[in-house]
Amino acid sequence: MRRLIVNADDFGMAPGVNRAIVEAHRRGIVTSTSLLANGGAFGDAVELARGEPALGVGVHLNLTEGRPVAREPEVSMLVDDRGMFRHSPASLAMGLATERVRIEEIERELRAQVDKVLAAGIRPTHLDGHNHIHMLPQIFPLAARVAREYGVRAMRCSIERPVGLSALIRKHSAGAVFARYAEGRVLAAVAFACDFRGVLRRAGTAAPEYFFGLTQTGFLDAESLEKILYNLPPGSSELMCHPGYADAALRSSQTSLVVERERELEALTQPETRAAIARLGVHLIRYDELGQAE
Repeated sequence: MRRLIVNADDFGMAPGVNRAIVEAHRRGIVTSTSLLANGGAFGDAVELARGEPALGVGVHLNLTEGRPVAREPEVSMLVDDRGMFRHSPASLAMGLATERVRIEEIERELRAQVDKVLAAGIRPTHLDGHNHIHMLPQIFPLAARVAREYGVRAMRCSIERPVGLSALIRKHSAGAVFARYAEGRVLAAVAFACDFRGVLRRAGTAAPEYFFGLTQTGFLDAESLEKILYNLPPGSSELMCHPGYADAALRSSQTSLVVERERELEALTQPETRAAIARLGVHLIRYDELGQAE
């Protein structure tokens, strides 16, 4: 049996993103989303989530964009002189390796983000990371421990199974596609080298067996979505996606995905996509349904 979580990242980033995620859940195939505790539209996302009991909501742990949730003096190594997160994933990794960033501050911020989501009345189904920051070698075991201690029973493990690479290159910039593909290969290499699956197993934390959508980030359309669906292996998979409407708040944010989100929304909601899910016998699930009897 093929079981698929379709998770929309960046819930809470902007009202247009929130609206599109709910729309992709109601009339499309999105089953799950990841909430940015420090997002500019966090309150709007929480209100929408309360009206969608079938939509699983996790925490999109963020250390690279916006302001921290923890008090600034408690995470001083993570922010600049404006109080904004100062690091990219690469500089965060370098800072941890050279001890210019303390893991204690990262733990403080991750816990503050989970606490904020819980205080809003949402019981997270899973944890994952904005810009895949949870996949850094020093952070992944920490995130797994935080998940266990908060009773969050699942976490994304971004080991991509890439499909449709040649078709993407024919339609888009080869350099841009290869950059996403290379990011996926690096994350997979780190995950295998650091035994992230073993980390999750020892923490008692579930994860889908397969992961899709990193190479397609910014390029996900009806054709590439169909290729993923037709290449799903038996077992549990996650498809990461980023639907959204390009409103003013999104355009003024730090995200590199703007109009691309509308293309993803169209692909996720078109009737042909639901028909393909039914024809292929794919069972759509949420993170909190991992491990349940098939």
